[in-house]
Amino acid sequence: MAHKGGYIFTNKEHPFRAVVSTVLGLISLSSVVMVLWFVFRDGGIAQPRYGMTMLLAVLFSLIGLVLGILSRMEPDKYYLFSYLGLVINTLVLAGAGFILFAGVYGI
Repeated sequence: MAHKGGYIFTNKEHPFRAVVSTVLGLISLSSVVMVLWFVFRDGGIAQPRYGMTMLLAVLFSLIGLVLGILSRMEPDKYYLFSYLGLVINTLVLAGAGFILFAGVYGI
């Protein structure tokens, strides 16, 4: 039987939570990169506003991680943005954890 070329129509769509998770992850990632750049530029001296920005980035990343998990649990959807949001938010949380660990132990 020969394969017949053509289109496959489906009613799948990207979950809204997954897109929000990815956007929150990108906002968090860009915030962390900017904070690291500004602290590097200031010679390693972190101002309190940089700490507050990191705290908000971690909170955004936690919310994005929860939304990514919830969107992955939805049946019969596309999961690209779910996985993308999960990866980005996990990287931000791991990076923030490493920065905190390095600051405490002086690495």
